[in-house]
Amino acid sequence: MNPSLIRLEGVSKTFDNTKVLDELDLSIKENEFMTLLGPSGCGKTTTLRIIGGFEKPDTGKVYFDGKDITGAAPNKRPLNTVFQKYALFSHMNIAENIAFGLKIKGKSKSYIDDKIKYALKLVNLDGFEKRSVASLSGGQQQRIAIARAIVNEPKVLLLDEPLGALDLKLRQDMQYELIRLKNELGITFVYVTHDQEEALTMSDTIVVMNQGYIQQMGTPEDIYNEPENAFVADFIGDSNIIDGLMLKDELVEMFGVRFPCVDKGFGTNQPVDVVIRPEDVELLEPGKGSLEGVVSHLIFKGVHYEMEVMAGGFEWLVHSTSCFPVGTNVSIHVDPFNIQIMKKPESEDEEAVGVNE
Repeated sequence: MNPSLIRLEGVSKTFDNTKVLDELDLSIKENEFMTLLGPSGCGKTTTLRIIGGFEKPDTGKVYFDGKDITGAAPNKRPLNTVFQKYALFSHMNIAENIAFGLKIKGKSKSYIDDKIKYALKLVNLDGFEKRSVASLSGGQQQRIAIARAIVNEPKVLLLDEPLGALDLKLRQDMQYELIRLKNELGITFVYVTHDQEEALTMSDTIVVMNQGYIQQMGTPEDIYNEPENAFVADFIGDSNIIDGLMLKDELVEMFGVRFPCVDKGFGTNQPVDVVIRPEDVELLEPGKGSLEGVVSHLIFKGVHYEMEVMAGGFEWLVHSTSCFPVGTNVSIHVDPFNIQIMKKPESEDEEAVGVNE
């Protein structure tokens, strides 16, 4: 297993009497693609800026390869940052933009020329040395910003919502480019986004954040299939989040109907949150499932139909490759393995922290 390259221990940060990070602990392994994911104001960009040295934590320490770098300036850290606003110099051509950091380091002209060619080839922009910044598309400017960071041979590349300004097709193309670059270069990537699809597509590890706390950390598959609380379930993909009553181990009641499940350890007759993904809801003929309902809404999404089914006084979201027209009477079935049980938070503070940590 790769050792931790970056470690944050007990990091807190407050702006204008608002605590943005609260005793945050985080470990990032070498050659990992880690994504900090969450809504605006959750603390993800502040975390990135603290790693990069652009913000100082109020409390806590930042370690790089075991060395305390909490007080080190950004240019004294073996990492580079790519921002959403690419910060290219408009008065310089592409080669001059890429060479900027190398010139400051006093590298030779031949070294710089080789590095420029190498970086442009990596980002599939060979021959763009003499082009002006203004002549480039948004996606090309983003690639140049990445090339400028790469030539400095950082151990870590920090990316703060770098694809946010691009259109959907360019964003998707750049996601594949970033994965390719990470694999070719062996650099550790720390990526900030609020886009769940980006996070699921690119990451080795996703850190879901809310209100300055880590809600859950794991592989994309773990985060999607085994969310630890209702916030994560709701933020990552679509979910049906239902008030349930855990009658005993492996048995939960919803809408007065008993559903077998596989979760244990919640006690008896305990209120819980029940999370069921829309693709895990099976629609059967009336009388064949656990709960009767009627289809109230239908949209064709290309790969599946998205339906809303009114059952038990709740509007279920259902994704299926089978079409059930509006007004169709159906019966709902859910496999026990596809029912996720979560402890209900007892307060807003407990909800922010994440009750299952």
